[in-house]
Amino acid sequence: MKRIVFVALAALALLSCRSNQTEAAPPVSGQRVQPALWKVSDADTTIYLFGTIHLLPKDLAWQSPKIDKAIRASDTLMLETVLDPDPAKTAAIMVQLGVSPNLPPLLDRVPANKRAALQKVVDKAGVPMAVLDKFKTWAAALTLASAGLRDLNASAEYGAEKVLTARFAAVHKPVAGLETPTQQLGYFDALPEAAQRTFLVSIADDDSNAEAEFNKMIAAWSAGDVKQIALTFDDELKLSPELSEALLRRRNANWAAWIQARMAKPGTVFMAVGAGHLAGPDSVEAMLAAKGIKAVRLQ
Repeated sequence: MKRIVFVALAALALLSCRSNQTEAAPPVSGQRVQPALWKVSDADTTIYLFGTIHLLPKDLAWQSPKIDKAIRASDTLMLETVLDPDPAKTAAIMVQLGVSPNLPPLLDRVPANKRAALQKVVDKAGVPMAVLDKFKTWAAALTLASAGLRDLNASAEYGAEKVLTARFAAVHKPVAGLETPTQQLGYFDALPEAAQRTFLVSIADDDSNAEAEFNKMIAAWSAGDVKQIALTFDDELKLSPELSEALLRRRNANWAAWIQARMAKPGTVFMAVGAGHLAGPDSVEAMLAAKGIKAVRLQ
């Protein structure tokens, strides 16, 4: 379940994850790095669609000639969200939405046979249980999931969003967001409590090798292997249809509608969203196709 959040939300990677900023492990050694890139266009409008990974290794050279050309041709960068440079302001949104009085202890929100596993995850994360008990279930799960990513050999500092933002800012081109941070975290906050608890249980049950899973995901992304990216999430999406609906399908539909509306205005946009949104049967491209709009694969 961590993979869903990792790819689907910039908020997780940038809000509270503090990954190592050391040299990269070799997840794609000997492989040509060509993440997937699409184009939607008409006579006077072009929108490039690029799937990102929010945390990346330091030395992964992913800006291929085609991606570089698209970046240089674009007037505007459109991300999932644009965070305030002051991380305290983003953290304040998390507290505002995620903290609530009179909640049951966190351990009581999972079945009795899952409590030992959850306690183990909490101990590893180093977050006091007294703090987590004050969090709504989704906020506690998100906090624990992000803590589970902090030892990866990667960082948001090298993530695609950070690099792209710097490139556009350097030439004084605007950077905008499809959603606000409050909206992004609000998707979690609106989940039914049962779905939130499923999310929390999945964090407790996740005993996978985070580094190995991360390297597989980076390899698929680097190869532009959209089918493999979709397969990565298939089982986890089935685990919680509510989470899938809130984080992926509904947002993809919103973004496809945004693209359709934006096509009426001349110009060129580089749209960069989590790679999971551009893979699978409910992808942004699939929803565009349903509207009669074709996304052409460039890379």
